[in-house]
Amino acid sequence: MTSSSTAAPAPAPTTSAAHDWVPRAGLVAAFAALIAVVLMPSPTGLPPAGQAMLGILAFAVIVWMTEALDYAVSAVVIAALMIFLLAFTPDAARPAAGAMGSGAALNLALSGFASSAVALVAAACFIAAAMTATGLDRRIALYVLSKVDASTSHIVMGAMAVGILLSFFVPSTTARVACLMPIMMGFILAFKVDRKSRFAALLVITAAQTASVWNIGVKTAAAQNMVAVGFIEKHFQTSITWTEWLVAGAPFSVALTVALYFIMTRMLRPEMQEIAGGQAAIREQLAALGPMAGKEWKLLGFVIALLGFWSTEKVLHDLDTSSTTIAAIALMLMPRVGVMTWKESQKGFPWGTVVLFAVGISMGTALLKTQAAPWLANLIVHHLGLEQASAFAILMLLSVFLIVIHLGFASATGLASTMIPIIISVLEAVQTPGINAIGMTMLLQFVVSFGFILPVNAPQNMIAYGTDTFAARDFVRTGLVVTLAGFALLVVFSLTYWPMMGYMTVR
Repeated sequence: MTSSSTAAPAPAPTTSAAHDWVPRAGLVAAFAALIAVVLMPSPTGLPPAGQAMLGILAFAVIVWMTEALDYAVSAVVIAALMIFLLAFTPDAARPAAGAMGSGAALNLALSGFASSAVALVAAACFIAAAMTATGLDRRIALYVLSKVDASTSHIVMGAMAVGILLSFFVPSTTARVACLMPIMMGFILAFKVDRKSRFAALLVITAAQTASVWNIGVKTAAAQNMVAVGFIEKHFQTSITWTEWLVAGAPFSVALTVALYFIMTRMLRPEMQEIAGGQAAIREQLAALGPMAGKEWKLLGFVIALLGFWSTEKVLHDLDTSSTTIAAIALMLMPRVGVMTWKESQKGFPWGTVVLFAVGISMGTALLKTQAAPWLANLIVHHLGLEQASAFAILMLLSVFLIVIHLGFASATGLASTMIPIIISVLEAVQTPGINAIGMTMLLQFVVSFGFILPVNAPQNMIAYGTDTFAARDFVRTGLVVTLAGFALLVVFSLTYWPMMGYMTVR
């Protein structure tokens, strides 16, 4: 989930002028792949509509990997391709009825907009906008940092604590990191710390990586989680509550956060042990904000109430996460009661993210309905020998696959949109008795958030990279070790906690 409404250093460009040919070549390759897949001889067991969707999938993957088009533009193009390619192919469910027609194809292309998960993403963007408009996110960050002493190790811990806390309050990874970066840079400049020092690199990279780590533990922390929830709701007619997700993912995030601290402080050991006057400067910045305004108190009340509703879903009430969040947004926009006007909420509102998210769900739904995802899943299951594999082996193989393919994606939302439908089909195609397809889908969605290696693997990474405090190689070498630590924890949790909780096999 992205938000451009929070002031932050501009991200460094992902490509130089000498490499402008990459997006152009990517767009050409995407259309070439689309045409090649659509026109190839029909494979056995794949309906024509499924073949068209595989062509669209190839187009989407190449466009998203090469960033040939803006993500919002790519979503509109994908929706148009779905409408006009599927309109002239028979419906996979009723092949004898003839071509699907533009009306049915349009309904399928826009089906993602009817998902409750899309409503939740849009509502979460409003909350992020409200946090920025009132300055509550900055106040929370400065308050936590003001409680930390001047030792560099404790400052790093404070930055990590802020990232963890904001993951519960600000449902946008990009907004959280965009809030933190100016504070970190102001801190570095205030104490005349060299912006190219190891301490500056340590502080900035750790803040960005902490945000990614807690995308795993908190369901509402990132848009890609809503992609998985959307597919689970549509395909299995059930959902995963906020608390169920927290119980499954938070212990993993806690363990990886501890590993992240030791990895970062050892690999980017700061030049100094403490920064004199650090705490005083943070307190000065906090004091400069003045006392909390009425709108900040209101917003804090709304967010705490939301956390209460999210965490007690199916325990004290049956109101789902999307419903309670939409109700909160309605109150936030009401005159007198609310915290912002509609016009204020639209400043930098990432409508492109919402469109991408909805079309991504539409594409995934179409891959499932046209039998493209099940057909592709059968190929994967057969070639990887997963028919009778254990839940542990399936989780490990698919995790490695997701980690590797994420290297080519700059959006975890795009990765989830293309891969989660295929993963669901793979889990349904294996013959291992007792596989918990819903639980395994959730665990593999955790791996989708493993964008730790390259600065271009996530928007929050690029915001951090835009501060010009570290070289890309510093991010890569520390990110590789964080990824290895994350995979090691996957092994540990897959052999202990997750099976015990019944997430991998039905107890």
